[in-house]
Amino acid sequence: MKIKKFAAIDIGSNAIRLLVSYVIVSDKKVKFKKVSLVRVPIRLGADVFVKAKISERNKKRLIDAMTGFKYLMKAHEVEKYMAVATSAMREAANGREVVEEIKKKTGIEIQIIDGAQEAELIAATDLEELLELNRTYLYVDVGGGSTEFSVFKNGKKQASKSFKLGTVRLLKNMVDKSEWEKAEKWVKQHTKNHNKVYLIGSGGNINKLFKMSGKVPGAPLSKVYLDAQYKFLKSMDYKDRIKELDMNPDRADVIIPAAKIYRRAMQWSGADKVYVPKIGLADGIIKYLYAQEKK
Repeated sequence: MKIKKFAAIDIGSNAIRLLVSYVIVSDKKVKFKKVSLVRVPIRLGADVFVKAKISERNKKRLIDAMTGFKYLMKAHEVEKYMAVATSAMREAANGREVVEEIKKKTGIEIQIIDGAQEAELIAATDLEELLELNRTYLYVDVGGGSTEFSVFKNGKKQASKSFKLGTVRLLKNMVDKSEWEKAEKWVKQHTKNHNKVYLIGSGGNINKLFKMSGKVPGAPLSKVYLDAQYKFLKSMDYKDRIKELDMNPDRADVIIPAAKIYRRAMQWSGADKVYVPKIGLADGIIKYLYAQEKK
């Protein structure tokens, strides 16, 4: 048996995350076991999607967080890590400058990845256990700056695409109608020849919606439930969502645009059920690191 410890840093538009995982190889079988997940709600998208650059305040917060991540990885004795930045960082006029400063002050190297690379990493997550060979799935990962769509058939990925449909963008009214139309066209084009499509949703917001449903892990959410929950959340004031539903302030606002994206994806694909495994970009990074080591 071989046991390794890898880490993934995901610098998103709504929050940044550090995931530390064991990679356990035994009898040619591989198991990925999460050890620690740290999330810091630095909303870079609120800067970038409005002012096109990362503010000095959030740059300092980001450096502080990366310094903390550096020492956490050291304490965990992480053997290998990968840090990626997505939508907000790649669109920030000072994105590369911030990345260089982080490297200089913390030693952490960050790759700014494009939408296609993000979709590829997300699609690399441990979906094999979820995918039934006779089904077609639309995998939807909703982030603060973008949403990645992937279509799976017979357990294999058929296509994937990233669109600038993100929760922070929607909050800031920075999503053009044409982006919705492009996403709708792509989803319909890649699901139209399939009799029935099931959704797989990932991201913090769909995880919260699932938790609120009270369902057992592995059970799907119905479109009827998602529609009802969307209307219920919209009927509540932001402060009431924090007080009465016990939501974090940085979740209470973005959960509504997130639910809107998932509902649209279900409408476009004709799906009436969404499965919610706890996977995302960070999980895909861990799997990617293992695949690279194998090579």
